[in-house]
Amino acid sequence: MKGITVAAALMMSVSGLLFAQAAAVGTQNTGAAPQTTATQTTANQTGNAQTVADVGAPNPEKIGVDAAQQKLKEVSVDKFENAGFWLSSMSTDEGFTTTRLFEGSPAGKQPIPDEKGLNIQDKYVLGTRVDFLRRGATSFFIYPVRPIPIEGITKTISVWAVGRNYNHQLYVVIQDFFGREYSLFMGRLNFQGWKKLTVAVPPQAPDGQNGIVQRNYHYNNHMGIKIVGFRVVCDPMEAYGSYYFYLDDLRAVTDLFAEDNRDPDDMVDSW
Repeated sequence: MKGITVAAALMMSVSGLLFAQAAAVGTQNTGAAPQTTATQTTANQTGNAQTVADVGAPNPEKIGVDAAQQKLKEVSVDKFENAGFWLSSMSTDEGFTTTRLFEGSPAGKQPIPDEKGLNIQDKYVLGTRVDFLRRGATSFFIYPVRPIPIEGITKTISVWAVGRNYNHQLYVVIQDFFGREYSLFMGRLNFQGWKKLTVAVPPQAPDGQNGIVQRNYHYNNHMGIKIVGFRVVCDPMEAYGSYYFYLDDLRAVTDLFAEDNRDPDDMVDSW
């Protein structure tokens, strides 16, 4: 009986000691400031830099990473400021289009940092009116008078659009290194007001011949894609009456590492 009493006393003593140690550790943790790792800090900085319009957009840093180094930069492709540079068309059996500039700008549009202080004009948007002659499966095309080249290896393409909450679909039409045309789906136009639409440009195949080829290993001084225009595929259930569509601020995120590190004494094959 005496042995049992001594064992019980020892167990109570050990339990009290463990409880005291746990209380001391808890007090130290409560008084210490929370530690932030470098990974968390980087993630917070990236999240703060991202605007509301870019939420859900593809990450250009993770698209087609086939080189050890990248130099990504957001560039302005066209601001839709030149009257007569953009035209529109559709099948004359289905309807007719009218395209012109209007003063305006999306409230959520953020300026490109490198353009600050340059006094670049940016007060117009491109408007297109479509008058349907009959309901049916149709589309209309908005295009520049000549394709617009994008320097470097393009990762993403973005544009601001007013969809008027129609179920139409917006595609950007591009031309690759070999002159082949591709249509990339940017999104449906079933929203009100301005919205920034972004699409990722799929990387080319490793053989350099298939897919959307932006760079050929034979010619390092020629790379990139060209913007051919925009195609709006209309929903047959809503292809009637008049439809108003607006675009502004066509941009691209492109990798300029190869452009900035090209040999200055290399020959130019343009003769």
